Amino acid sequence: MARYTKEHKQVTRQRIIEKAGQRFKLDGIDGSGVSTLMSDAGLTNGAFYAHFDSKDDLVANVVADQLRAQVERYDTLRPGRAGLEDLVREYLSPEHRDHPGVGCPSAALLDEIGRCGDGAKQAYTDGAKAIVDEIAARLTPEDPKSAHGKALGLFTMLVGTLQLSRALSDRKFADEVLEQGIANALTFMR
Repeated sequence: MARYTKEHKQVTRQRIIEKAGQRFKLDGIDGSGVSTLMSDAGLTNGAFYAHFDSKDDLVANVVADQLRAQVERYDTLRPGRAGLEDLVREYLSPEHRDHPGVGCPSAALLDEIGRCGDGAKQAYTDGAKAIVDEIAARLTPEDPKSAHGKALGLFTMLVGTLQLSRALSDRKFADEVLEQGIANALTFMR
């Protein structure tokens, strides 16, 4: 029986991480069992431990991967504040609200990450700091450190606004929360 190549193992591991990220954001970390996660990736349960030590190990890897992808997204934006304004409008859009499986891990998983083990919390901390650094660099390119507090405020404003909008059953009210969130964020950025 031929052994899988290192590259094949890495591709498979990445597929598990990506599929688990989508599932976690839809069903929650606690609501996603290993068998479902592996089935999503087209693999058997037995293959799980060839890639991860535990579910907590997977969660930490998913959180790191999801936030790394978010940070990389900043490279595709228009330069400076204009790109940040585009990001605010996209982040607080009905499309983002209505499709959590492909959206921000912070808005979908924050409460659960707070109950996770140290690995997931550290991965989230590292990713959140990188996002705040990206925002600060766009707010004040000549001195990003001076904008750290404002960047942190903007990040928390975006995440909280999206979470609130997702929790509302009244669509009109949920849309109003997003619209006001955009106005608030743009005013806050000035």
